[in-house]
Amino acid sequence: MRRGVGPVRAAVFFLVLAVAPTFGLAHWLLTMLVFTLMFAVMASAWNLLGGFTGYPSLGHVAFFGIGAYAVVLWFQHHDISSGYEPFLLLPAIGLGVALVGLPIAAIAMRTRADVFAIVTITLLFVGQTLAFNLRDITGGAQGASIVPAPFPADSYEIPFYDALVVLLAVSMGLTWATMRSKVGLSLAAVRMDEDKAAGIGVRVQTVKLLAFCVSVGLTAMIGGIWAYYEGFIYPQFAFDPLISVAMVLMTFLGGRATLWGPVLGAFILELAQQYFAYSLGGSRFYLIAYALVFLVVILVMPRGILPSVRDRLWRRGRRRIVDAQLPAGDGPL
Repeated sequence: MRRGVGPVRAAVFFLVLAVAPTFGLAHWLLTMLVFTLMFAVMASAWNLLGGFTGYPSLGHVAFFGIGAYAVVLWFQHHDISSGYEPFLLLPAIGLGVALVGLPIAAIAMRTRADVFAIVTITLLFVGQTLAFNLRDITGGAQGASIVPAPFPADSYEIPFYDALVVLLAVSMGLTWATMRSKVGLSLAAVRMDEDKAAGIGVRVQTVKLLAFCVSVGLTAMIGGIWAYYEGFIYPQFAFDPLISVAMVLMTFLGGRATLWGPVLGAFILELAQQYFAYSLGGSRFYLIAYALVFLVVILVMPRGILPSVRDRLWRRGRRRIVDAQLPAGDGPL
């Protein structure tokens, strides 16, 4: 790939996202884009851990829920005047959840592979159980609410949309920086063989903890935006296992340990889910269609869309070079 193509592609992508609301998109379409961007950020954040280190966290939604309740509970005791105060609180929430995640990661990442996935699933259920039972704090099964955002009805989604575009840029920027740094090389070494990585001097525990904390911090920030957007949250939705599953599927679909793979997977699967949900109604049959989209792509391109396409283009280019170097008439037998 020629130098400069990547930055130009990113600039065009974010320029399109930035100007899209100016075209007077319908509310239903903006809503779909808001949720698609939410999952694009979460998949990109999950990729920093599950893609680069190979640690398959299935409990990331626990941190999504913590971020959601943090915003709601804070603004039950603080006023919202301009409407942008919850967005300004997001960096503090991300940092706070990253710090909370540090001791959790230190314990959970003593395990590997399937055991790590099981350990992280328990975080999900612990968070959900606490949300149900700490009624004086969370409201329990009755849920908790936040003051509705005082944005005009005809442009209500746009501030949320803009905040998500910024967070997507931050998440992809962190991924890009990781791929071009010693941290990225260290994470790749951990993914390939953790014991050998430690043997050659890689600070295994440090890079793993760093990836975990950054990943859960970004996920918590999206939980905060989601709670503010919805205005009312319940434990079963703030800690919904399907959110964790979606992050994983989107990353696998687009391609793990790539910059654009999780974003591509989110745009495909979330838009497909929204379409099938509207088409098939409340029967939840849309989940079958949602799974089939993923299954077909995985069967055809098991490494994900972007790595599979890249490999096929590389093989095709290699074949052309070999054919060009063969003397005339010396084609395949």
